Amino acid sequence: MAASQRPLALITGASAGIGEAFARAYAARGHDLALVARRADRLDALGAALKAAHAIETYTIAQDLSAVGAEAAVMQALAGHGRTVDVLVNNAGFSIAQDFAGVPWSRQRDFLMTLIVTACGLAHAVIPGMVARGRGVIINVASIAGFAPGVAGHSLYPAAKSFAIKFSEALDAELRDKGIRVTALCPGSTESEFTKANGTAQAGHGAPDFLLQSADAVVKAAIEGAAAGKLLVIPGWHNRLAVFLMRRLPHGLVRRALMKGSQRFRLPPEPESGQGAGATGD
Repeated sequence: MAASQRPLALITGASAGIGEAFARAYAARGHDLALVARRADRLDALGAALKAAHAIETYTIAQDLSAVGAEAAVMQALAGHGRTVDVLVNNAGFSIAQDFAGVPWSRQRDFLMTLIVTACGLAHAVIPGMVARGRGVIINVASIAGFAPGVAGHSLYPAAKSFAIKFSEALDAELRDKGIRVTALCPGSTESEFTKANGTAQAGHGAPDFLLQSADAVVKAAIEGAAAGKLLVIPGWHNRLAVFLMRRLPHGLVRRALMKGSQRFRLPPEPESGQGAGATGD
């Protein structure tokens, strides 16, 4: 099939973890890929491997998504190839394990730009074309943390993931009758580089090994859920149970339990010259 006839999936944070699993899954389904992350070497290697394995086209876009105007740079790169986006996966992100004031504001700002501003910017950029064609898929990678109260450390993370859920709900309300499927993916503990990169690997994944999900399983649930028109996808019975309890139990009780359990994932402040610990999703 000619490249112009194959659908294109744009995936941010595609160089590792869930983003890489999305790339492999959509490649296996015959989609061309636009792979976005900061690490060009990883993107190039992944793109070349998937192109060879599935006879698709891949475009690698090395872009820091915390930069102002990052979404415009990504879309301009795609326009240079004459391509439009049929599937958008807003996956890029990272976590900051210290308290809010324990890292420079520039690092917290980068977090907000990457997880919220640029993700919204990319959605804003691709929606008109999807509406014109009468089809499209947007998957916003949230987390079961989006249903949780805020606790010490990772100060912005639950709020950002809650935003991703609410934003997906709003887009679904606006776009469902235009043929566009919007899904908020809410995984729990997943095999990835997340805890290693944010400096909390010694604390484990936050779930017993038998409850730890693979990135492939999470992505499979997301793609199948989106195809079925599901707005909210929570992979794994244990994660669905956790969300049920967080929604049903008294807020104060849930918050106290999470405050106690979260202590091992909280790092001390960085030195004044430090940039803070974070785990990039790209």
